[in-house]
Amino acid sequence: MDSATTYEHITRHEEVLSGEPIIGGTRTPVRAIVEEWRRGTPPEEIPEGMPHLSLAQVFAALAYYSDHRDEINALIERNRIPDAQLGSSVSGDELSQHSQDRGPSS
Repeated sequence: MDSATTYEHITRHEEVLSGEPIIGGTRTPVRAIVEEWRRGTPPEEIPEGMPHLSLAQVFAALAYYSDHRDEINALIERNRIPDAQLGSSVSGDELSQHSQDRGPSS
């Protein structure tokens, strides 16, 4: 069953992501847009990485987030993959140091 919200472009479907707020007509959760925005991507550039979304949909997601921060933050945290499951990652500084330690390649 669809559950309309008072936000144009935002809806919920119990059978899609357990009723998490999504962009209407897609399976894209509001949290995905918020996470991209938090990484520093300007709203106007988010549709470049998610071409199935319009700028209006992106702004609707951010407006929804503005009014429902606790809910979306909880969803982000619940869906975050723990660092231990991602495996060890190497920072740019560590990679640079490793390259310097190896010396020039022949």
